[in-house]
Amino acid sequence: MTHTAVVAWSGLLLGLLFGVAGRLSGFCLMRGLANAWAADPSQRDQRKLRAFALAMVVALLGSQVLVSLTPLSLNDALYRTASLSWLLVPLGGALFGYGMVMANGCGARSLVLLGSGNLRSFVVLVCLGIAAYMTLSGVLAPLRVWLEGATTLTLPARDLPGWLMQAGLGATLARWLPSLLLAGGLLTWALSSATFRASPRDWLGGLVIGALIPSGWYATGVLGFDDFEPVRLASLTFIAPIGESLQYLMLSTGTRLGFGVTVVAGVLAGSLITSLASRGFTWQGFPDHTRILRSMGGGALMGIGGVLALGCSIGQGLSGVSTLALTSFVAVAGIAGGAGLGIRGPLALSKV
Repeated sequence: MTHTAVVAWSGLLLGLLFGVAGRLSGFCLMRGLANAWAADPSQRDQRKLRAFALAMVVALLGSQVLVSLTPLSLNDALYRTASLSWLLVPLGGALFGYGMVMANGCGARSLVLLGSGNLRSFVVLVCLGIAAYMTLSGVLAPLRVWLEGATTLTLPARDLPGWLMQAGLGATLARWLPSLLLAGGLLTWALSSATFRASPRDWLGGLVIGALIPSGWYATGVLGFDDFEPVRLASLTFIAPIGESLQYLMLSTGTRLGFGVTVVAGVLAGSLITSLASRGFTWQGFPDHTRILRSMGGGALMGIGGVLALGCSIGQGLSGVSTLALTSFVAVAGIAGGAGLGIRGPLALSKV
């Protein structure tokens, strides 16, 4: 089996595990933020948000351990850029965050819901994939490129360790100091809730999904390493891969399955298998035209915003943060801000 085939099969396996864990645990950043920021204090529930924080801890520490034990370098990851658009990255994050509230879930969650028979998610995913490719290489690409050129700043370093090394710290200390401080803070907050600790559905979901991030780096960066035909270093992310999956369905002849496409297929299959096995598969449609428009608009905003921000709530929030890339923290702040506008802000969708 070639190294590219190994990577493709690895992506399918990781996607299956994500689909199963996502279906059983209800893992979702949007749901976590919505529950935590509910207007009625008596209805607030932070378990899903704490599960996401736990996943960040596992993704971050697992990725750094992987770098320590293997020749893998995360410098080739998409998120570790030498420059940053001060406009597009936070704006893209905000568009994505608002869009996932409109669509009632991010791209990954929409795949999981589609596997359980939710046809609203099908509309979200199609609009997301089309909008993403319009922004990557379609009619919106020239505007994106022009705005990037007009608003790009050179960063002092690609990541937090690089920044600390410039301040005089050694490479090992510069990498582990921010990793342990960030992971320790998130872990302390996540486990400080007795309700969360008593909910194995949530903390197990966070543990499993967090562990998939270093597994993705290992699959593409170690198993996929080849001097003559290198595989692009990547882990779990869902904006461009959903667009690539739609493209593959239409133009598969003469093309080869990539890691992102097999992850998407695996998530859908894992959720479907779990839904059928638990007898939880039910067809769900739209109650009215308003919900259709919200799903279409939410998917489009996530596609555009995810490209501008270089990732989604999983891509930047877990994979990106696991590399300690500076752009990831800016994008995650934008995603949280956009979601806040949709949940409780002046543009809250409950007021529309």
